[in-house]
Amino acid sequence: DDLTPRPALRGSIDVDVAILGAGYTGLWTAYYLQEYDPSLRIAIVEKEIAGFGASGRNGAWCTASFPLGVSEMASRFGRDAAVSVAQQMQLSVDEIYRVSQAEGFDIEWAQGGSLRLARGPEQLPSIESAMKTYEHFGLAEGARLLNREETDPRVKIAGVLGSLYTPHGATIHPAKLVRGLARAVERRGATIYEQTEATGYSEGAYPALHTVHGHVRAKMVVLAGESYLSRLPQIGRRVMPVYSLITLTEPLSPSDWEQIGWEQRELVGSSRFTVDYLSKTSDGRILFGGRGAPYHFRSKISDAFDRHPETHGMLQNNVRTWFPMLADVRFTHTWGGPLGWSRDYLPTMRFNRASNIAIAGGYTGTGVGTPNLGGRTLADQMLGRDTELSHLPMAQHDLRPWEPEPFRFVGVRAVQREFM
Repeated sequence: DDLTPRPALRGSIDVDVAILGAGYTGLWTAYYLQEYDPSLRIAIVEKEIAGFGASGRNGAWCTASFPLGVSEMASRFGRDAAVSVAQQMQLSVDEIYRVSQAEGFDIEWAQGGSLRLARGPEQLPSIESAMKTYEHFGLAEGARLLNREETDPRVKIAGVLGSLYTPHGATIHPAKLVRGLARAVERRGATIYEQTEATGYSEGAYPALHTVHGHVRAKMVVLAGESYLSRLPQIGRRVMPVYSLITLTEPLSPSDWEQIGWEQRELVGSSRFTVDYLSKTSDGRILFGGRGAPYHFRSKISDAFDRHPETHGMLQNNVRTWFPMLADVRFTHTWGGPLGWSRDYLPTMRFNRASNIAIAGGYTGTGVGTPNLGGRTLADQMLGRDTELSHLPMAQHDLRPWEPEPFRFVGVRAVQREFM
């Protein structure tokens, strides 16, 4: 794509809706607001360029995964709410495909479903329990427990004893989705101001986004900066940035793929707490991502943290361990970035009519499908649409603050050490 920045904001303006962040959340919110009310004047301010953050550099997993499992959702909010969220997340996958087709986004969609692997006997109870949970809540349609003999023909990975297959998942090109969304909302009349850093916002009858170049006065303000919201004084500790890193192999040879299989391009992950997420790209590479990069004091975010040699080395060793036939494979790219971690694992998708502030985020590593639900939910609330989405638990949820420093730093680092 042409990554030349769009013009920055120059001076103060008045609009109906001011949105902070040109990533998935901000753009999906704008898209559905325009769909329901085409007359709205919408301005989006972005510190870098559209898709600069997690939306443009994630692991390509478009799934129905949600930070909180359905059992935990049921224990907090009841069975009906838990099932409703799960079904809406499944719908988000379908909706992303629908919009990409309708708008002509070439996002390299491959709906092969997902495989959650058990690499070792200690991981088998996890996938078995997950399957029982799906069955208990009536969400097991299309899901299957596979033994090693059934998993290997799909993708040959060393040490696998079984897997859980679920159909609601697709591999995408994440940056093509976010860049396509940016152009779509512009075609419908929104204006995106790039290279425009927001420094704060005002609430109440006259809300506004304040930037280094001027003020965006509006009737409603949307905060959609995910991990970067932690830089705003009013948000601070309510979102914690956690780094996730990725490595990418060279395109593999036909003989390599003949040994590995992976013809359906299923999303592949393990049951480890540290999180492994893999995808096969359309040009025949393996993307391997995971946690491991250290948390930084006071939730600091820096471009320098996008690469962490120790973690990237671990990920590359994992590729060689999982795929022994790739002992000599070359890696062409490494990157990473922060995702927004909520204190109670529950994202927020809330519009406060008293303050005229909408906020969605805290996706805790499930930030491709979930922002679509966030955008649909915010649009319904902001326009006063009494729908199922406006009654979901996330629509009444506010982000809880994390512990103050230095307790946050000590606690998070201790947990990270135990996981590794």
